[in-house]
Amino acid sequence: MAITSALVLFAVIWFLTLLVVVPIRLKTQQDMGKVTPGTQSGAPEHHYLKQKVWITTGITLVLWAIVCGIILSGWVTIADIDLFHRMNPRSPVN
Repeated sequence: MAITSALVLFAVIWFLTLLVVVPIRLKTQQDMGKVTPGTQSGAPEHHYLKQKVWITTGITLVLWAIVCGIILSGWVTIADIDLFHRMNPRSPVN
């Protein structure tokens, strides 16, 4: 795995994890009982974004290490994922 592939994998896992972590402990204006006029009642009152970014980064590091370990060990290869047998093992991949 090249360094660029590793960085792209980290970024993809990071953003997917962020989308899962953001709604946790989200307090909306409606939950707090004080909706500011002119805003949506579902707007966040307390979002704890800095903490969520750190949590996301920690979870991502663990998941990224596991996925990189699986890829680099050769436990799962592209041939294992090729369900339609489009990649002939004897011909070079373009």
